[in-house]
Amino acid sequence: MRHTWETVFDLGYGALRALRNSAIALSVSTCAVLAEPVTVVALGDSLTAGYGLPQDEGFVPQMQAWLVAQGADVVLLNAGVSGDTTAGGLARLDWSLTPDVDALIVTLGGNDLLRGIDPANSRANLEAILKAAQGRKLPVLLVGMKAPGNYGPEYQSQFDSIYPELAAQYGTLLVSSFFAPLGSEDPAKLGAFMQADGLHPNKDGVAKIVAGLGPKLLELVASVPK
Repeated sequence: MRHTWETVFDLGYGALRALRNSAIALSVSTCAVLAEPVTVVALGDSLTAGYGLPQDEGFVPQMQAWLVAQGADVVLLNAGVSGDTTAGGLARLDWSLTPDVDALIVTLGGNDLLRGIDPANSRANLEAILKAAQGRKLPVLLVGMKAPGNYGPEYQSQFDSIYPELAAQYGTLLVSSFFAPLGSEDPAKLGAFMQADGLHPNKDGVAKIVAGLGPKLLELVASVPK
């Protein structure tokens, strides 16, 4: 079969076009492979750390599994330290927020309550954490705690107001209480979901908390700039 110059040109153009299309497909494929998951740091105390539970039954591992099940491309880092107060969380914030971090969950204040720390101090520490996150342009999910009545109504009112007021001031997402998904703040009513110490959720309690907080975490992830 004889080829005219036009036929040769068409064949060459067709090969070039196929090569170009292959390059585009490879580029898109490479970008998809190189796309990084959203990295979220969970800054908290023993509730975040998973105190008293096997490694895979704590809050962070269960939440990570829940996120994967929802199809979210997220890496959740456990920055929970048992016994930590809001002051402790603030003290280690800088080295917790590495350059690859995209968002932050803050679950602190429970140990401030156990120690009867002045709510003004707790507020100042939490505000400093939110200011630092704002300075890094990190979206935040602030998870509150509720004060028991044994410190008196004034203390309770001052402490409970910290989380909604700071969330409004700094434009963060808010969950009113870590224990809200369990349906009560009264440990006496939560026996089926708590460990023997009455302070920390068991595996089933964590699962309910994860299911309750998970949608807010998805909202946090969606707010991360692409």
